[in-house]
Amino acid sequence: MDDVVAGILLVGITAYAVFGGADFGAGFWDLVAGGAEKGRRPRSVVNHSIGPVWEANHVWLIFVLVVLWTAFSEVFASVMLTLFVPLSLAALGIVLRGSSFAFRKEVTRVSSQRNFGAAFAISSVLVPFCFGAVAGAIASGRVPAGGEAGDSWSSWINPTSLLGGVLAVVVCAFLAAVYMVWDADRFAGHDMEEYFRKRAIVMGFVAGVVAVAGIFVLRADAEYVFDRLTGVALPIVVLSGLCGLASMFLLTRRNHRFARFLAIGAVATVIWAWGVAQWPYMLPESVTVSEAAAPSATLWSVVIVFLLAAVICLPALGLLYYLDQRSLLDSEGPEPGVEGAPTQAGS
Repeated sequence: MDDVVAGILLVGITAYAVFGGADFGAGFWDLVAGGAEKGRRPRSVVNHSIGPVWEANHVWLIFVLVVLWTAFSEVFASVMLTLFVPLSLAALGIVLRGSSFAFRKEVTRVSSQRNFGAAFAISSVLVPFCFGAVAGAIASGRVPAGGEAGDSWSSWINPTSLLGGVLAVVVCAFLAAVYMVWDADRFAGHDMEEYFRKRAIVMGFVAGVVAVAGIFVLRADAEYVFDRLTGVALPIVVLSGLCGLASMFLLTRRNHRFARFLAIGAVATVIWAWGVAQWPYMLPESVTVSEAAAPSATLWSVVIVFLLAAVICLPALGLLYYLDQRSLLDSEGPEPGVEGAPTQAGS
């Protein structure tokens, strides 16, 4: 049963990476869109793309934290005590990002709009970087066992954590750009579709370069995970690379729908490769899944609640995403015809 709950935890992490990661990546493109006039239309696409769903995506983060706390409490304690700095920064970034995104469309002063926009964009980069750094700290064995605290700084300021942080930001930006190619095609015009298509291809290439460079980092700094990634998890790593390349190829062919599915596959398989590479450890190489697991009754409760949530909540989330993709929900961005909104002709 402990293996089943660990699998459920991996499902939650994957869902947050795929859905929440795209939200954070959209903030990256908001950050680099340029000045007020130059970046007006790309930012409008960002607003329309994430406006109806950004709050729902954080359900997966709450799910992951609750499952980890309930089913693997000692690991939860070790992670929180050791990595409270990046986790606190991530929590601050999530709150600041959400409030800034909500308020920047309500204020009327240009200076306030810029301040809220900057807070939203910077937080969108800070949060995935911190989560990637946390993953790197765990993968490199810098989180001690037994609910003990490791070093507050070297645990997440190290080569593997920096690699994890940079890769998280780049992958989120790639995923968001692929999503927004489809969204721009729906409501922003051909020029915005081309804008995000080119950026998705470039960011996919950057992600590949970072991943290849990461091989050398992991070999020197996270030997156990490196050996597993180049061994038992290698087929998943190869699959991730093939999905990413195929997504970029389809973008060059303007097959945006299937490019999205393959981009999702590329990100999901990155998470799965990490999970397989760490197996059977929760904290390499000190605590296994079975050693960290709660009593059987607690694990059964987690599984039952997960199944109930799947029956009750997943259809609602599915309906939300379906309505969003059919443009049947109100966006939090400016409406067409209002200053800052794209026109139907894309001009």
